[in-house]
Amino acid sequence: MPALSTAAVFQPLAPEDTGMPLYRAVKRALLGAIQAGTYRAGQTLPSETELAGAFQVSIGTLRKAVDELASEHIVARRQGRGTFVASLSRERSVLRFFNLESTTGARASPSSELLAFERVRAGAEAAAALGLREGDPLLQLDSLTSLDGMPVALERVSLSAAAFKGLAEKPLRERLAAQPGGLYPLYQSEFGLTVVRARERARTGAADRRAARALALPLGAPVLVVRRTAIGLGDQPVEFRSSVINTAQHDYVNLLEPPR
Repeated sequence: MPALSTAAVFQPLAPEDTGMPLYRAVKRALLGAIQAGTYRAGQTLPSETELAGAFQVSIGTLRKAVDELASEHIVARRQGRGTFVASLSRERSVLRFFNLESTTGARASPSSELLAFERVRAGAEAAAALGLREGDPLLQLDSLTSLDGMPVALERVSLSAAAFKGLAEKPLRERLAAQPGGLYPLYQSEFGLTVVRARERARTGAADRRAARALALPLGAPVLVVRRTAIGLGDQPVEFRSSVINTAQHDYVNLLEPPR
């Protein structure tokens, strides 16, 4: 099927029609096209001139919209080659979303082992995080993350079964063994769901029997419990994750950036 022309994808914008600054309306339209799969990960966007012409806005307005998408890691500029829909490689995923490092400041590449894969019904917490109803079908993944061979995090990941239709245990286990260190590239490449940010809540806790056994800790040892909702394009919740972390030799590090 031939690619749609830029003019066929995007329509001119007028201030009185958008109810928002024009660059925001341009950004929303570009984001919608990416979310709909018109432009996929790794694909080049039309040139600035083509896009500005299709929207009937100035190059400056167009660039301001693209600047925001680039700052949010939704698109990436490549000198002399144009602007691409960003692909979430394993390395980028680990750099952006893996928060553990040694108390000395050293970072190591994580490895993951899939412990369990089940189909369950959504409880209240996971349902609320994923925008589902209690009792809706979920895929529940238990995994153990290690750094330099030391188990540091026991994680339970909840996914909407409808959004991840076709995800199966055997290929997932093989994928994690071959490309350890994160699920987010898999979400993008296999299901078209790109994680762009995450919302987290953290508190201290005590290791229960399951966590103590997995993390080689005494029962009741202090741990950090982090609950994360991974959010995709259009503020769509993609994943809910609960992590029990052994911080005896590792810190949970987060970079706080000023609001845009």
